[in-house]
Amino acid sequence: MDKNKERIGIANGLVAGITWGIDTVLVGIIMASTPFIDNEQAIFLAPFVSTFMHDFFSALWATIFMIFKGKSGEVIKSLKTRSGRFIVLGALLGGPVGMTCYLLSVKYIGAVYAASITSIFPGVSALLAFIFLKEEMNARIWSGIVLSIAGVITLGYVPAQLTLGSDFLIGILFAFGTVFAWGVEGVICALGMKDGEVDSEYAINIRQATSGLVYAVIIIPFLKGYGLAGKALTSTTAIGSFNINLGVLIAITALVGTLSYMQYYKAINIIGAARSTALNITYSVWAILIQIIFMKSPVSLQLVIGTIIVILGSFLVTGNPKELLGLNEN
Repeated sequence: MDKNKERIGIANGLVAGITWGIDTVLVGIIMASTPFIDNEQAIFLAPFVSTFMHDFFSALWATIFMIFKGKSGEVIKSLKTRSGRFIVLGALLGGPVGMTCYLLSVKYIGAVYAASITSIFPGVSALLAFIFLKEEMNARIWSGIVLSIAGVITLGYVPAQLTLGSDFLIGILFAFGTVFAWGVEGVICALGMKDGEVDSEYAINIRQATSGLVYAVIIIPFLKGYGLAGKALTSTTAIGSFNINLGVLIAITALVGTLSYMQYYKAINIIGAARSTALNITYSVWAILIQIIFMKSPVSLQLVIGTIIVILGSFLVTGNPKELLGLNEN
C-alpha cells in the first residue's frame, strides 16, 4: 500500500476515535441540561428525546452530504436491495436500541465510564462473527475478549455503589446493552455490505435515516416526547462560561457523530477493518482526556487502569499487534 494513502487511512481512524470521544462528552453535557432534568417526566424522556434529536440531525447531515455529492439517488436505490434491508435491520439495533442504552449509560454513570465500557463492542462483534458467520477465531482474539472483560470488571468494581437499584448498576447494565446492540449491528451490517451492493457512505445515510425516522414516527409520539424536544430546541445551556442554544448544541453534536461514522468507514476502506476498529475504539481515551483538560474532571487510578486493559484487549481482538502498528513479520 502507498505510504501516503496509508497515513490518510490512519488519520481517518484517529479522527473517528477523537470525534466520537467529543460526541460522548457533548452528549453528557446535553443530558445534564435543564430541560432534561427539570422534572421526573423530563428525566424519564431525556434519553429517548436526546437520542431521537441526535440521530435525526445526524440523518439530515448525512443526507445533505450525499445531496452535495450528487449521490442521493444511489442511496435510495441501495435501500431497495436485499443488502440495504440488512443495513436497516442493523440500524434498528445500533440506533433505537444501542444509542438509547448508550445515552442512558452516560446519564447514570457518566461519559467516561460509558465510553470505556462500551469500547469492548468489537470483542462482541468478533464472538458473534465466530458463531454466526463461522469466522476463524484464534488464541489472540480469545485472549483479547477475556482481557476486555477483565477491564470492564475493573471499571465496574465499586463495592459501595454496586447494589441492586443503584444508579451505578443501572448504568453498567445499559452500557452492556449498548455493547450487545452495537456488536450485533456490526455483524448484520457486515452481511449487508459484503456483496458490494451498498457503499459505506450509503450505509451511513441509511443507518442514520432509519434510526431517526423510527424515533420520529414511532417512539417519540408513543412517549409523547415532542413537547420536551420543542422545549430543548428553544433552551440554552452553559459550557463553562459560554451559553449556547441547546438545539444548536445537539445539531453540532450530531454533526460530530456523523463525521465520526464517515471517517471510520473511510478508514476501513483504506487500511482495513482491524486497524480501523483499533483506532476508532480509542474514543474512550479521548473522552477521558477531554474531560480532564477542558472540564477539570477527576479521574481515579482504577478508571485509568481499567481503560488501559479494555483498550489492550480490544487491540488484540481487532488485529495482530504487529499489523496494527504497520510492521511486517520481519
